[in-house]
Amino acid sequence: MDVRTDPDRETTTADATTGAGPGGMIRRLRSALLLAWPALVGYTAVRAVGLVTLAVWADARDARFGRLIGIRADAGWYLRIAERGYDSGERLQSDMAFFPLYPYVVSWLEPLSPLAMRNTAIAVAWVASLAAAWGLFAVGNHLHGRRTGVLLAVVWGLLPHAMVQSMAYTESLFTALAAWSLYAVLTRRWLTAGVLCLLAGLTRPTASALIPVVMLAALIALLRRYGGWRAAVALVLAPLGWVGYLAWVGWRTGRPDGWFHIQSAGWGSTFDAGAASVEALGKALDEPSSLQWYMVATVALVSIALFVLSCLDRQPWPLLMFSGLLLLTTLGSSGYFYSKARFLLPAFALLLPVARSLARTTGPRIAVVLATMTVISAYFGSHLLLIWSASP
Repeated sequence: MDVRTDPDRETTTADATTGAGPGGMIRRLRSALLLAWPALVGYTAVRAVGLVTLAVWADARDARFGRLIGIRADAGWYLRIAERGYDSGERLQSDMAFFPLYPYVVSWLEPLSPLAMRNTAIAVAWVASLAAAWGLFAVGNHLHGRRTGVLLAVVWGLLPHAMVQSMAYTESLFTALAAWSLYAVLTRRWLTAGVLCLLAGLTRPTASALIPVVMLAALIALLRRYGGWRAAVALVLAPLGWVGYLAWVGWRTGRPDGWFHIQSAGWGSTFDAGAASVEALGKALDEPSSLQWYMVATVALVSIALFVLSCLDRQPWPLLMFSGLLLLTTLGSSGYFYSKARFLLPAFALLLPVARSLARTTGPRIAVVLATMTVISAYFGSHLLLIWSASP
């Protein structure tokens, strides 16, 4: 696999650390954490600003902070699944539209936690967001050095819809699994890539953008005879979570296309090659709309531009393929245009051109850019939950 890196990329202790057994694993983990801590601290800091802004604004409006991030919209569906399991599938708007890993993890952890179910769900999302930030750092550091890795994680935490990363939603967990799976592909850790892709397939339907990447990379490794049996296992493991859940929904509903039927008939979402997105984009730009619609339109257009820049930068093909498929499945589906920007949160590789550009500039300039992004992100994240009435 051709993985291009900057010629002046730092050589890291995490890349060089070796050793087998528990002791070696602990040393590698310590080295990796020592390398990644600025990314984790920076990401935590910018998300804390967003959460504090929301808490203060919510208090001024007599809204409950915990309910806003723990029960709002899709979070409420996940909480009900964690508490009661899935419904029978008889209702068209069935909760089987939501994939099971996140609510089941919450359900499994809640008896072991001193927190109530809702707060356990929030805690799982927060831990997952840190794992995602670490994964983004790992990819950025592997390709372009530590500075780019840190900025990639921080910029991801400053997206307009970054508040969702701190809610009881699945975007953080899916991003963590996708980022580490792609990192495993880039570094040829095939078993890790296969297992994480399987778990991603149990987390969100958009794992359909990750599965072909892992499978193709493993197939190439087999054909070129550098992957061995591990690549063969990854090839088999990668689709099992996604396919397995769709098969279970098909069995539960008594029809092979059960999940797709629920999505289209119950939730009004089908693949239409982008016709509905183009119509909604034109509507948002042609007549007075809410701030959320303008922001989603901006994110969609900027995401397409960043994908083109990523191609011009000749990113490794696994990242380009993942970003391209995620853009295609997100913008190519009808319904819920106002949530498209949230659906694109896992497309972290689109931010690499931004992180690389920032990494090449001076500290004061970086501070100005990040401070401005922090203000915008904190305001818009609070706006999503306190003013916008639909799902973020």
